[in-house]
Amino acid sequence: MKIKVFYFLTLMSLSFGFSQKGKITNHIYDGNKKAETEAYVEAEKSYRKALSLAPEKAEALYNLGNTHFLDKQYDEASQRFFQTQKFAASKEEKHQAFHNMGNVYMQKKEYQKAVEAYKNALRNNPADEETRYNYALAKEMLENEKPPEEQEQDDKKDQQDQEDQKDQEDQEKEQDQDKEGDQESEDEQGQDKEGDEGEESKDEGEPKNDGDQKKDQKQNQEGDKPQDKKQTPQQGQLSPQQVQSLLEAMNNQEKKVQDKVNTKKVKGIPLRGKKDW
Repeated sequence: MKIKVFYFLTLMSLSFGFSQKGKITNHIYDGNKKAETEAYVEAEKSYRKALSLAPEKAEALYNLGNTHFLDKQYDEASQRFFQTQKFAASKEEKHQAFHNMGNVYMQKKEYQKAVEAYKNALRNNPADEETRYNYALAKEMLENEKPPEEQEQDDKKDQQDQEDQKDQEDQEKEQDQDKEGDQESEDEQGQDKEGDEGEESKDEGEPKNDGDQKKDQKQNQEGDKPQDKKQTPQQGQLSPQQVQSLLEAMNNQEKKVQDKVNTKKVKGIPLRGKKDW
């Protein structure tokens, strides 16, 4: 983890006496020179002189924050970096302020705040690899500092999530297998149907043997026989039963007449006598 130290150097205006802007620039310049020699107390004085003339001067606030950080005055440093991002005129100035603010929180072991600070820094400059590395490191430190009970709960939750995901994958796999099985059954049924149709066509095309021909002839003959159904006689006509009864009556009457005639003939013929030997 490395703090971003950017001392803003500007040239003083060459004019008779120092203007207000010139004085501010001169104090910042003096503070930068003293900070390079690690004279942090003297550097702080110079920056404060500049801020007394321009309290919202982002360069003075940022460099004063760096001085506090290098002097291990972390609470003062976080306040100066917060003020810097508030009055920064560009996204790059905001990025540098949030990055160093994250460094302060890392030193104070306030990892949640460090994560948020680095995240804000990346919002203003997503391409900075150093900020990205520090952000990942802060997240890891935050995970490691969780109490055992909370860490155990997180582990259980992760395990449950993995099991749920596995169950879902297994369920989807079973559904896919069922679909494949149904498709295979449909294919087999289609093949069986085609096979049956082929056998029927084959039977129709093959010549029948003698047994089959006799069977068919018998069925045809039986089909030609008249059906034994009772016919209802129309009005003025006799039914077959009535006709049969009349014929039988006439035959009986004729038989009686014939019997009488035969009897008379027998009586009229004399019998030859026979001797009783």
